[in-house]
Amino acid sequence: MAKKVSKNQRTDRGKNKQSKKVAKIVVAEKKENGQYRFVQKIVPVDQVQEELKASKALL
Repeated sequence: MAKKVSKNQRTDRGKNKQSKKVAKIVVAEKKENGQYRFVQKIVPVDQVQEELKASKALL
């Protein structure tokens, strides 16, 4: 008889998984009432500099 595989057994999880390189950007914006708001964005590593330039242009 064959062995049963437990439903909690980690067999092939993540073996054929492809990952993307991403970075999390947190930008602080000052609101009209003097408080700060933090905007978070997750972007690919290749586009980090463009996103930072775009966020500075808005400020």
